[in-house]
Amino acid sequence: MLRAVIISILSVFGVFQAQKPVTILFMGDSLTAGYGLTVEESFPSVAGRILRQRGIQTTVINSGISGDTSAGGLARADWVLRQNIDIFFLELGANDGLRGLPVKETRKNLQAIIDKVKKKHPKVKIILAGMMVPPNMGKDYSIAFEQMFKDLAATNRCTRIPFLLEGVGGIAALNQSDGIHPTAKGHQIIGENVAKTIERVLAGKN
Repeated sequence: MLRAVIISILSVFGVFQAQKPVTILFMGDSLTAGYGLTVEESFPSVAGRILRQRGIQTTVINSGISGDTSAGGLARADWVLRQNIDIFFLELGANDGLRGLPVKETRKNLQAIIDKVKKKHPKVKIILAGMMVPPNMGKDYSIAFEQMFKDLAATNRCTRIPFLLEGVGGIAALNQSDGIHPTAKGHQIIGENVAKTIERVLAGKN
């Protein structure tokens, strides 16, 4: 808050040059959409507010659809990417994992989405949210699923958040009764972590 106030004061006296507004497109499933909560409580909105409080002019576009899979995301990618963006935040694959879909197919779909982003917006910064699957999916599947995000990030030289639900997943007090979707407090924690990552990206740090 103090930083935002200082920047505001400096701007009035022409000491601080206004930063170009940053438009962030969040594409994902129920986690991005903020299942069971209001849009304002979802982590994309939380991250946007935090960034604005820190003096970063930010516009957040929430393109999260509950139940969406990587295939569903690919199907709507062209329509979603019609708007001008600076950062593309990709959070998909969790539902693929919960359904036990082949990791090879999920990876193919996510790569296709990334390819579309690069073609439509060559200068956009891409952030890939990593996920994990429950132990009951089997050790081999779990390892392959997690490795998929590492490989995609390395191949495309994009920033990766190892586990989007870090500090929230598996903690009953931070999740709704289904044990899967975070509460508003859980989204606050995710939003804070996401905001830090976005700041790092804007600073040119992968």
